[in-house]
Amino acid sequence: MSMQSFIRRTAFRMDPEKAHETALRALQAGGPLLVPAKGWFDKADASVHQHLMGLDFRAPVGLAAGYDKYGRAVRAWGRLGFGFAEIGTVTARPQDGNPRPRLFRLVDDEAIINRMGFNNDGAAITARRIAEARGGNGAGIPVAVNIGKSKVAPLDEAAADHLVSYRLLRGVADFVVVNVSSPNTPGLRELQDRDHLTAILGALRDEDASMRARDGRVPMPFLVKLAPDLPDAQIEDAVDLAGELGLAGVVLTNTTIARDGLLKNPADPAAGEQGGLSGPPVRARANEATRVAARRAAGSGLVIIGVGGIMDANDAWDRIASGASLVEVWTGMIYRGPGIARDITQGLVDRMRREGVGHISELVGSALSGGG
Repeated sequence: MSMQSFIRRTAFRMDPEKAHETALRALQAGGPLLVPAKGWFDKADASVHQHLMGLDFRAPVGLAAGYDKYGRAVRAWGRLGFGFAEIGTVTARPQDGNPRPRLFRLVDDEAIINRMGFNNDGAAITARRIAEARGGNGAGIPVAVNIGKSKVAPLDEAAADHLVSYRLLRGVADFVVVNVSSPNTPGLRELQDRDHLTAILGALRDEDASMRARDGRVPMPFLVKLAPDLPDAQIEDAVDLAGELGLAGVVLTNTTIARDGLLKNPADPAAGEQGGLSGPPVRARANEATRVAARRAAGSGLVIIGVGGIMDANDAWDRIASGASLVEVWTGMIYRGPGIARDITQGLVDRMRREGVGHISELVGSALSGGG
């Protein structure tokens, strides 16, 4: 039995959330001792290096929000081969999230259902933790912070609540993702409509401009994360709004409340649990949502980050060809192990060589132009 198989078998005998917490503690403790990121990235093929949003991404595979909610393993992600990491979701105020159990494995489908409910230590504590991790021999990769509405904040105070988080986290984030698409905070997805989105994103943009006028920093790249359950027309409208407000891009997609993607074992008892479904069952819709957004964003300069059901290099290839410049994994870490980022990146490089693609930018959106 391989070490990875042994670790997985051991972890899968544990409660899912306990196993997740154990893995994060191990990464937090061992992060500085892992193989240094610099050595691996120096060997990484230049064909996958990209400069986007004013930042250097030396690999296209990032850690999706939801895995390191507390920012405890920031130093580990680059050393595991991730090109960037998205921490959170972080809210203005600390909150415990929903009652346990709230994380469920659907092993036959390599899927997860979660209803965590934005459990986190709040923006102030998380900002301090990320700052400490990034000091000295820190993350070595771009670090994003995913922010969301505090559960106790009414919808009409969502913009003000996001501003509290942003003011506290601005100094430790390379870019910010606004999460209005989790299904696990009551009413949150209502914030995806144009009026709410305009209020939140416009307030963040204006606050950043005001802060830059005082300290001279470069503009903060903002992205908005959307649900796979939105109709195409609403995705297109959100992309239009992102362009109108001068955002850097969009993240597609969050987890789904649908269950029709459970192809291998729709009768799994865990399938009846409430919450957001992630992993391969959301892959097809996430790919299509990416294509919809990419068509709408064509020529705008908006960056699309693809997430949802990416388990290997072929999945990543399809998402990039659909229009995503970067991809993220979460559920893949659970089922494929901590080497997933390096495996996907190397798989992309190998396939690019086989198919004569000189740089990953040539692949982005190639399916839309008939090249994929």
